Amino acid sequence: MSVRISTVALLMAALAGCNSPVTENRHSGDAQRQARQALGQQLYFDVNLSRNRSQSCATCHNPQQGFVDDRDNGVGGAVSLGDDGHSLGDRTAPTAAYASFSPPFHRNADGAWVGGQFWDGREPGLAGQAGGPPTNPVEMGLTDKAMAVARLQENPSYVKQFKELYGEQIFANVEQAYRAMAQSIAAFEKTELFAPFDSKYDRYLRGEYKMTEQEELGRTLFFSQQFTNCNQCHQLKATPRAPGETFSNYQYHNIGVPVNAAVRARNGVPLDQVDHGLLNNPQVDDPTQDGKFKVPTLRNVAVTGPYMHNGVFKDLRTVVLFYDKYNSRSAERQINPETGQSWGQPEVPYTLSLKELEDGPALDDRRVDALVAFLKTLTDRRYEPLLEQQQAAN
Repeated sequence: MSVRISTVALLMAALAGCNSPVTENRHSGDAQRQARQALGQQLYFDVNLSRNRSQSCATCHNPQQGFVDDRDNGVGGAVSLGDDGHSLGDRTAPTAAYASFSPPFHRNADGAWVGGQFWDGREPGLAGQAGGPPTNPVEMGLTDKAMAVARLQENPSYVKQFKELYGEQIFANVEQAYRAMAQSIAAFEKTELFAPFDSKYDRYLRGEYKMTEQEELGRTLFFSQQFTNCNQCHQLKATPRAPGETFSNYQYHNIGVPVNAAVRARNGVPLDQVDHGLLNNPQVDDPTQDGKFKVPTLRNVAVTGPYMHNGVFKDLRTVVLFYDKYNSRSAERQINPETGQSWGQPEVPYTLSLKELEDGPALDDRRVDALVAFLKTLTDRRYEPLLEQQQAAN
C-alpha cells in the first residue's frame, strides 16, 4: 500500500527535527532519540519489509485513518488482509495511536493483568509489537528474521543509519539487528504524531472549546457511576478532568462479544474455534482469564471502527447499545440493530465481567446518542474531517 503525499508531508512537518544530523544537536541523547525516530519513520512505511513488498506497518495502521486498517478486505474492514493477497486475520488491527501509553504487561496490586501490546498483551512493549507482523505468515509474511535483516541491508541508507545508531557490527547478529529495527519503529510510535492530545475534549479541558448540550450530557454520563459504568474501564487518571487521559485502564475483560461469523466464513477459521484472548498469552495460565481482551483506548474511537477485538460491530452506536443490553429489560435492546437479530452468544460465556457490565441503569435513546456524541469529541483534530464525511454519508 503506497503512502499518499499528504501523509508524507504531515509526517515530515511533525518530525522535521528527526532528519537533522546528530552533530547539529547539542544534546547527544536528544540527537540519538530523534535519529531513531527518523529511522523508525522510514521503516514504518517500508513495504520491502513484507514478503511480496506490498505491505508496511502503515498498511494496517494507516496514519490518515486513525492508525487502523481502513481497507474493506471483503469483510467490511473487520480484519486485515495479509501480504500474500488472500490470508485474513481473525482479530482486528487495534489503533497504533496512543499505544505507547499502555504499560508493560504485569499484574497490579489486586492481581489483575494490565498492559502489554496486542489484544492479549503477549508483547510487553511497543518494540515487541513492532517485531511481530513482519514474520507473521498471515500478515507481512517474511519467512524469518534473517530475511527481514537481509531486506534491511538492501538499502544503503539503512545500513548507514543502523551502524551509526547501533554499532558497526549490528548486522553481524540477526537477532540484534532485528531488535534494532523494532526499537526504531517503537521510537517513531512514541512521537507526538501518534498522540497529539488535541481533540475537542482536550481543547475543552483547556478552555478552548465549548461542548454542545448533547456532548456535555454525554460527558457527564460517561464519568458518572450513577448513570453509566463507562469510566470503570475507560478512565486511567484519578479525576475526570485530568489532562492526558487515554480512556483505558489497560486491564482485561470478557464483555461477551460474539463470534464474527462473516470473518470466519472468509478466513477459514471454524465457527466453533474459540479465541481465548488473554489465555492465549504464554505468561497467563489461569482459566479464569479465558476470553478476556485488553480494554482499548477510546481516543479516535469514532473513526476507527469496526469495533471489538474481531470487528463484529460496524457502528459506534451499536457498541453502546451492546453494553446497554446488560441493563435494559427492553426487548428492543436485545436485538442487534445491524443484523435485526439477537446479539449472539458470547464466545466464552463463563468468565463474563458481569460486575462491571451490570453496574448501571438502562439507557434511553437520548442518553445513548449523547454518549456517542461525547465519544466523537475524543477525535484528534486531524481526523475531524473523517467525522464530517461520516455525517455526510448518513
